[in-house]
Amino acid sequence: MKQFKDPEFMGQFIDRCRDMRNLWEVKNPLYCNKPARKASLEKLLQFVKTQVPDADIEFVEKKIGSLRSTYRKELNKVQASMRSGAVAENVYVPSLWYYNRIQFMEDQMEARESLSTILSSLPSTPAEVSENQLGPSILEEVEEPSWSQEDLSQDDALECGTQEEA
Repeated sequence: MKQFKDPEFMGQFIDRCRDMRNLWEVKNPLYCNKPARKASLEKLLQFVKTQVPDADIEFVEKKIGSLRSTYRKELNKVQASMRSGAVAENVYVPSLWYYNRIQFMEDQMEARESLSTILSSLPSTPAEVSENQLGPSILEEVEEPSWSQEDLSQDDALECGTQEEA
């Protein structure tokens, strides 16, 4: 696998990946098209086999994932150093030699919008809640049921009596 890490070969691999947008660009119409993705991976595999003869499609997919992951880590470090209010001289400089070459993936690194677990039918403010909708408020007093000895069966009354004595 050392052949794959050759900077010249890896640079060419990254350039070919950039051209095959359906492998990395989520909004590309062919991104979810399995036959189109497989065809692109096959092309990339033929190129990789020139350096790594025993490579397969899974190997190529893992290499693409590895490049994305490594780039994402470096990008996060840069963004974190900029958010910390560091002056221009103290902003993190990526140590990844192909960082600039793979920047075409930057717009794909945004976090997805989270989905709310709260039902949209629930009111968003307390003022929108009607009294009948959710039951009594916490501040309102709720009548507790009162139980008399007559309401309880004789067994329950005996049990309550033995607990009180204990």
